[in-house]
Amino acid sequence: MESKKQAKFISFLQEELAIPSSAVSLALRRVEQTPSLLPMVLWQYGLVTLTQLNQIFDWLDVASSI
Repeated sequence: MESKKQAKFISFLQEELAIPSSAVSLALRRVEQTPSLLPMVLWQYGLVTLTQLNQIFDWLDVASSI
């Protein structure tokens, strides 16, 4: 994920979904080599719900079309 898009994505996670920065940091450390797996890592570690995961995928879909 390019850095500008990743910054917007992280902002979305923290501001819209209220995911704590510590949770985002943990997930980012797990996906250093493959940042596209970040949503799945957040879900796998129980840091987001399935509803939030769907919102994340919706956001990523919209962001990729811009």
